[in-house]
Amino acid sequence: MGTIYGKLGVNIKKTRRKIGISQEELAEKAKIDPKSIVQIEAGKRNPTLKTIRKIASSLKIKLGDLLD
Repeated sequence: MGTIYGKLGVNIKKTRRKIGISQEELAEKAKIDPKSIVQIEAGKRNPTLKTIRKIASSLKIKLGDLLD
């Protein structure tokens, strides 16, 4: 995945799996639709900065770590 959104999705998925939570659990913590998590992780959705911040906060990591 060469796009920034593709890399973002990969980073979210890796982090989520590392801490051992499902897509549904992440969506619940971030207060966003579970379908959005699926699409973001697949690089098929371009989330807003606000959404990325919610996800990072729910994963307990810095926003920059997801974009790196």
